[in-house]
Order: sequence, then structure tokens, then C-alpha cells
Amino acid sequence: MLFVISLSIVAYLLGSAPWGLVIARVFCGIDPRTAGSRNTGATNVARLCGFGWGVATLFCDIMKGTLPVLLALWDTSDPAAISTVAFFAVLGHVFSCFMGFRGGKAVATSIGVFLPIAFLPTLISCLVCIGIIAVTRFVSLGSLCLLASLPVTLWLCDAACWIPLAVLLFLVVAYRHKENIVRLREGRENLLVLSKTGSLDRQNKGN
Repeated sequence: MLFVISLSIVAYLLGSAPWGLVIARVFCGIDPRTAGSRNTGATNVARLCGFGWGVATLFCDIMKGTLPVLLALWDTSDPAAISTVAFFAVLGHVFSCFMGFRGGKAVATSIGVFLPIAFLPTLISCLVCIGIIAVTRFVSLGSLCLLASLPVTLWLCDAACWIPLAVLLFLVVAYRHKENIVRLREGRENLLVLSKTGSLDRQNKGN
């Protein structure tokens, strides 16, 4: 129990690391909190700095979830204990102690926590996400569908013990996307467009 508590604290601190902010400021001289969608996530970094830096941010945010879960797996196989550590990693990303308890939308870090414990269901849900983004060009919709589909893919792949964690993280992600959900319903959500320079541009559907 003491190990799980200690690791949950470590997971929160790892999850709090604002890699999108660090990458954008160090390599591009841009503060993503004041430009683009004003988010430190991979999508906004890609819009502001280019696709490659967005991928780098995505990788770092995924690892923030993967590393604490791998450490938990080293000590225990109890789904409740591992889920607790995983949740604190995501909590750190959403409420970063390094950014005034503000943070990202938790999609990449949620993917990261599931990769070591449910790789195939996570892969399937990621493919669902990619397909929806390719068809609609709405990153927010694809992200929401990724987390929404995860309980189903976990059940289909005989990994039902992780469904409570998946449902909890879906609620967190949905809450962080509440403004996107409103814009989707009103037809005002930004479309994803790849520019000639390799960066991602936003295009309002209404324009």
C-alpha cells in the first residue's frame, strides 16, 4: 500500500511535466498557452511549431502515463492499485502543479497508461480515433471517440478489469473537452488542416 501511495505521488509529478510548453518555448520560442488554441497538447504544438514537434510532444505525453504504470506493474498485478497510479498520472496532466494546476486534455496520457496493460484494445481505439479524424478532420471528436470506444474494446479483448479506469478517464477527457463538445454541437469546431509548411492549421467550419 505504501508503495502504491508513493508511486501515485510520483505519477502525479510525472504527469504534471508540461512537455508541450517546454518543447514549444525551447525549440520554437512560442508559449502555447497564449497562442493557437492556448493548450499545451500535441495538436496545438503541431499547429504552432510544426508536425514534428507535435509528434515529439505526443510521445512525451504518452510516456508520462506509460512509465508510472510500468513501475506499478513491477510491484503488483492488482488492477485497483495500477488503476490508482494511472489515474494520478492523468490527474497530473490535467492539473499540473508546474502550471498553476492547469493542464492539457489528457488524451495522450490516457493512451499512455493503457499501453502497458491493454495494448490491443488501446491500439484498436487509436485506429478508431485516426479514422474519425481522417474523415471529419475534427481532432476533438476523434479523441472523444477514442476514450468512448475503449471500454468496448477492453470488453471485446477480455480485459474487462480495466473498464472502470477507462470509464473514469473518459469522464475526465469529456470534461476537459466540454468547450469542444459545445462547438461540435453548434457546428463551430475547428477543422484540422495540414499546411504546406508542415504545420497544422485551424480552419473554422463556419468560415
